[in-house]
Amino acid sequence: MSSVIASTRFSVLDRSRIRTGHDGPQALRDSVRLAQEAEELGYHRFWVSEHHSVPGVAGSAPTVLAAAVAAATDTIRVGTGGVMLPNHQPLLVAEQFGVLESLFPGRIDMGLGRSVGFTDGIRKALGRDRTAAEDFAGQLTELLGWLDGTQRSHPQVHALPAEGLRIPPFLLATGEGAGIAAAAGLPLVVGDLRGREKLLSAVDRYRGEFRPSTWAAEPYVVVAGTIAVAGNREEARRILIPEAWSMAHSRTHGVFPPLAPADRIEARTMTVKERGLYEKGMRGHLYGTEDEVVTELESVIEETGADEVLVTTSTYDRVALLDSLRRLARIARLTPHRAEPAVIR
Repeated sequence: MSSVIASTRFSVLDRSRIRTGHDGPQALRDSVRLAQEAEELGYHRFWVSEHHSVPGVAGSAPTVLAAAVAAATDTIRVGTGGVMLPNHQPLLVAEQFGVLESLFPGRIDMGLGRSVGFTDGIRKALGRDRTAAEDFAGQLTELLGWLDGTQRSHPQVHALPAEGLRIPPFLLATGEGAGIAAAAGLPLVVGDLRGREKLLSAVDRYRGEFRPSTWAAEPYVVVAGTIAVAGNREEARRILIPEAWSMAHSRTHGVFPPLAPADRIEARTMTVKERGLYEKGMRGHLYGTEDEVVTELESVIEETGADEVLVTTSTYDRVALLDSLRRLARIARLTPHRAEPAVIR
């Protein structure tokens, strides 16, 4: 057993990906069920994401979905990976997390990102523009001020029931965002594993510039990326295929489609551009048998000094996805949670 892996936390981020032949509501129910399974396997956190007007993603309201996940589980930490703060008023974000923490005390994480809607139409519908993320540091300061009661921009206004509650914030970031996380003294969530040089640069900057805060006394690094584990390397590789094709399709057709079965994708006739993007999307992930993944995982953790690994794997085959999480839990020697999971209908 690797002592490096054993001393690292493992968590799951699920983006509620829609699958061919299934709809958005099913994807959301799948996310809740996966959270129950992740809890039973012993994963530390289960996070959900925010995407707007993306045909292949159902997760548009992460705090609402997080409430459903928390209600269906007992012990696993639940949060967002993340709420895109420039899309929202900080007061409303604080209030939403205050409600979550009040209902599920001691289990809620507030993962925050700085992206805005990715098309002009989406940004307009959200009441934002391309410049919405330029003052992200200020938005973050305001949000944290609503939580600890230090904000002074809006006298006599309070974020209830959030004010005074201890809701751990995390910042999803690379590049400049790593500096913002360091200056604010927040834990950093950084990915992905394919861009190792960029990842290491962000981590180095974060650690070098980190200032202790009331939220974190020392740097805390969560490394995020795709990990696929199976009985043999080819089976693990097939787990990667649906997401790689979906990304290639989005970059050639402007639409991020639902995940398709691996065999259907492999039977496609792709253009030269599609093939190039697809093959690029297949490279750099951690995948293989348990023995193969152990070696790669040790290397990643040692290089980055990660305190935690956030698994972001998406695929069409939910059975294969769960099997991969089971095998990874075995690699990490996670302690299974044996409580009877709640029933979701």
